[in-house]
Amino acid sequence: MVNHHRDVPYRVLERVPEKGVLDSHGSDCRNMIIHGDNLEALKALLPEYEGKVDCIYIDPPYNTGEEKWIYNDNVNDPRIRKWFGQVVGKEGEDFSRHDKWLCMMYPRIQLLRRMLSPTGLIFISIDDNEQANLKSICDEIFCANNFQGCIHWRRRHNQPNDKTKLIGLVAEYILCYSKSKEALKQLMKSESYGKVEVTGKFSNPDNDPRGDWASKPWKAATGQGGTAYEIVAPDGTTFNEVWLGGRDTFENLLEDNRIYFPRSRGGKAGSPRKKYYKSERVDEGQCATNWWPNDVAGSNQNATDALASVFPEFDGKAFDNPKPVELLLRIIGMSTHRDSIVLDAFAGSGTTGEAVLAQNRSDAGGRSFILIEMGDYADDVTAERVRRVIHGYGESKSAVEVVDSGFSYYELGPSLFRGDGTLNPDVARAGLARYIWATETRAPYEDLTDEHSYLLGEHAQAVYYLAWEPGEETTLAYDLLRELPRRGAPTVIYADRCAIAPERLDEMNVVFKRIPDQIARI
Repeated sequence: MVNHHRDVPYRVLERVPEKGVLDSHGSDCRNMIIHGDNLEALKALLPEYEGKVDCIYIDPPYNTGEEKWIYNDNVNDPRIRKWFGQVVGKEGEDFSRHDKWLCMMYPRIQLLRRMLSPTGLIFISIDDNEQANLKSICDEIFCANNFQGCIHWRRRHNQPNDKTKLIGLVAEYILCYSKSKEALKQLMKSESYGKVEVTGKFSNPDNDPRGDWASKPWKAATGQGGTAYEIVAPDGTTFNEVWLGGRDTFENLLEDNRIYFPRSRGGKAGSPRKKYYKSERVDEGQCATNWWPNDVAGSNQNATDALASVFPEFDGKAFDNPKPVELLLRIIGMSTHRDSIVLDAFAGSGTTGEAVLAQNRSDAGGRSFILIEMGDYADDVTAERVRRVIHGYGESKSAVEVVDSGFSYYELGPSLFRGDGTLNPDVARAGLARYIWATETRAPYEDLTDEHSYLLGEHAQAVYYLAWEPGEETTLAYDLLRELPRRGAPTVIYADRCAIAPERLDEMNVVFKRIPDQIARI
């Protein structure tokens, strides 16, 4: 189980253009939705995305005994194979159900850790059934020192009325781990990172000489602490609340034109907000706490209602137990910058995709998402939700506006290598080209076949070629060298065989790599 992720075959990703959406510039905005087993999909993403994801959120099966989750992993270890392909039974009926769940989660979390950037964070939703087991394996994979906290999210907006239980369940957990605690500390020293309630669009509606500004509530959040006193707005509206700072601090901010009273719908002054300026280093905001009430992070009912507005034709039954956008917005807001990559490997109804688009709309960001969903509803629900968010939906005042964004839709293609180590002839050349380029450079791939059919690209003064034709044998010879349009220091050429002496290759600063032996295995 510990090394199972290494045995998972590398499969190419096959784009399905008709299922994607392009923005007004013909771009997919680097967004991806992948239909397939997330273990294999993560392996397929590793060459290009390892170490580049700033925020991972997953909402895996909770192993309550009610889900019908099935393993589809292709492994040879008999200790694992006996568990795969089986539906997990209920508690008390299937005595290995927790082992099965751990065997499903462990290799996936290992790959997810590899996807995280040095300052990246992973958030995992879970409940009482597997919370202890999940924390145990996460402590092992991420190191207990990188445990950032266990968030308690109140998922219900009402009180339970279950007379069969002594303690009603109103909350779930979200475990949070960092890739590197020290790297995260350095980031937090240099940026306003991990803070909440400070995002927003910068503008200057009052012509403040200090330039564009945004604002955050001066009112203290629930459980945040502060000082209670009365504030009187310029129009006479009074507010009696608990505020973030004392009266003297407030008066000084007011005198310095750093307090803003937004207008409510009735025209009266709204609750005061503190201004902060784009030109200043933002070090505002409060550190997130481990208690997230549903009035700030949404509830299950909020999520169900929101999904029903996206899919009115499903009569509220488009997807069971979706997560609210508000919850994901809170996670994304505290863990990303405006160009971050956000990954959800158990994408479900696509909440994470909608939240990324909403956050980008809020702060003009360029975040991108990668959603992976194994279920048959990946197209009809997961991707369709994102399509409708992009195109806009609803007719009421709360309707979601059109978003100028896009995404590409992918299916998992064939394995790159066959069981005997040879290349799979069913793999298109583009799939092998992207793989080799990523393993060599870790840089974004650009199709340069218009310049030469074998050219992969140029990186760090080296030029790379893939001389490969499915079903044919290619040879690196002098006639091939003469036709290559670019040369670098070195020039790396992948081919089936080489007809040039090694010493001559050294003189020309050419590196020959034999296919398939010298293709790196991930």
